[in-house]
Amino acid sequence: DSIIISYNRAVCNVLVWILLLDYSPVEHAVTYGNLPAVRYLLDQGADVHQQRSGNISLLHSAAAHGHCEIVKYLLSRGVDIDAQSIIGTPLAFAAQKGHATVVKILLQHNADPNKGTRILGPLDMALHKSNVSCAKLLIQGGANVSGAGPCYNPLVTAAEKGLTEAIKCLLEAGANPNVLDQFGRLPIELAAEYGTREDVEMLFPSTLPISTVTNWSVDGIISHVKMEIKQLEDGNFVTTMVSDLKQQGDDAFKKQDYLNASVFYTQALKMDNFDAKLLSNRSLCWLRMGNGERAFSDAHECTKLCPKWAKAHYRLGAAFMFVKDYNGAYQSLSCALELDPESKEIEKLFWETMELMS
Repeated sequence: DSIIISYNRAVCNVLVWILLLDYSPVEHAVTYGNLPAVRYLLDQGADVHQQRSGNISLLHSAAAHGHCEIVKYLLSRGVDIDAQSIIGTPLAFAAQKGHATVVKILLQHNADPNKGTRILGPLDMALHKSNVSCAKLLIQGGANVSGAGPCYNPLVTAAEKGLTEAIKCLLEAGANPNVLDQFGRLPIELAAEYGTREDVEMLFPSTLPISTVTNWSVDGIISHVKMEIKQLEDGNFVTTMVSDLKQQGDDAFKKQDYLNASVFYTQALKMDNFDAKLLSNRSLCWLRMGNGERAFSDAHECTKLCPKWAKAHYRLGAAFMFVKDYNGAYQSLSCALELDPESKEIEKLFWETMELMS
């Protein structure tokens, strides 16, 4: 009787949600953790493989809300454990939301620990939200500790967020502490700024010496980072240095020395993380060097900083084109053309995209 009462209540709620959110009855039951209703509806013919907008499956919904028993039940009914959606796989979504038990269940059922969104893996998403317990499970389950791509390094994220246990776990799993973030900073520098002395001490033995740090020791690194922070508080110093580095980058670019140009732009970005023009310039450098992933990352960051800047969307469209994602290129270039309808450069690439899509 209690099951019937519970199910009847769910039905009443479903009628309202169908009108308001266009959820199916079984989707509503999954979202609210009503396993008896889920069983009943699927037994009555509801499609276990159904998806709503964004390719969100029933398993995505169950994982997102931490409904462990429903996750197990859906897996027993043969749903795609690695189904891709606009928010990534069920595992990625569970990791982002911090549902460690769901992450464990999915890994036990052979979910791919490295399949997440187009840009981020489940480990990146867990660390981004500081979900250390999920991160540990993913590392134990075989997640790539180098990250989903060159622009997303789990150790960088852990250091920047001061996640001591995650740093320890990543280093034990073989993470490389000598990889720079997109602004030219090493994990140990980030740990000195955002973390604890313990974080710096863990990273120190396996970090290669930094040429600008005269006293290569834990204390020396912490002092060096503090000095850099103090320098960045001097607006005139920052403006002069960024301008000089940008000019050196521009000069190198004109000589088609894209590698050194990218180095100068990176040094400038280390001092000013929010300069969209520097990101745009470096994105073009990556593109000329054949690194579509880094070009995409810089262009994507650029559009976030300046959503109304046509060139930012143009750079993103060019990066999409390079990796042959023509739908993404079309959307970005359409946006760029709306913002700057007079640009022949944007229009030319837009029509090239249209031809490739047809």
